[in-house]
Amino acid sequence: MLSRVAESVYWLSRYIERAENVARCIDVHLSLTLDLGQEWADQWAPLVYTTGGHELFEKLYGAPTRENVLKFLTFDIDNPNSIMSCVMKARQSARTVRESLSLAVWEELNRFYLQMRERKALGDPEQAVYNEVKRASQLLIGVGDTTQSHTEVWHFSRLGRLLERADQTSRILDVKYFLLLPTLTDVGTSLDITQWSALLRSASALGMYRQEHHRIVPVRVVEFLVLDRDFPRSMRFCVSRAENSLHRITGTAADVFSTRAEQELGRVRADLEFTSADEIIRDGMHEFIDDFQTRLNRVGAAISDSFFAAQDDLPAAQSQSQ
Repeated sequence: MLSRVAESVYWLSRYIERAENVARCIDVHLSLTLDLGQEWADQWAPLVYTTGGHELFEKLYGAPTRENVLKFLTFDIDNPNSIMSCVMKARQSARTVRESLSLAVWEELNRFYLQMRERKALGDPEQAVYNEVKRASQLLIGVGDTTQSHTEVWHFSRLGRLLERADQTSRILDVKYFLLLPTLTDVGTSLDITQWSALLRSASALGMYRQEHHRIVPVRVVEFLVLDRDFPRSMRFCVSRAENSLHRITGTAADVFSTRAEQELGRVRADLEFTSADEIIRDGMHEFIDDFQTRLNRVGAAISDSFFAAQDDLPAAQSQSQ
């Protein structure tokens, strides 16, 4: 297949997954402001840190008020990680490879874009917007799985989505450990438990977690979101399935590698398989997440070098961002 097609479907999926995760974080945060009242109403900065856009936000808006943060993360096209920016770039990628997508996928993505454009024209975002974004993203995944042949195009799409999902789960965990709790005296309090529950809700994991572990225990939450074999938003699950798609693309067996991308991703997967939640917390959650994100960036760069780098004739507007 053409490297142009591979790159476009890869980034199409990453952008849609990114938009959904931003919507998840905002939706849960808005719910917390209703549950916890004033003690939570002013804590909007962590949302910006989750997306990695805090420097740009400070330059454009200054103070992290509710209005500024919601505008920055939802509709601001100057923010490359806003929901609107991600949906626009996903649609742009899809337009260049429409012949490789099913008609149903294109129609759903175009409907998603038009819906967001209408919402942007209305101005101030309502909480219903974020539920619409989540539903649209999940619908696109389902339509793609059931109307696309599971060829290289589908595997590149799945690869991009799972790498993005693993990265976003790690960011949510990092913010919880590094930013949300103001003091150590909050650990173990009702506020702490509420925040851990919100963290699980951000990944749609609260119900599955309670089925398996019942009580909210921080080390078990870390274990579930980082190391669980079966939950589809855990970092281990995402990396494992992404590696599977990468091997299907290259045609190599699971225990060998033919590209640097397979080598880098295999190392990440192996490290997740042979660690424990206790070790992660003992050695430092922030350090673990920081190293994981660095290594995922290396995987992304290796995928680009292995499959996309030959594109010398792409217009500048099609460049993609990690």
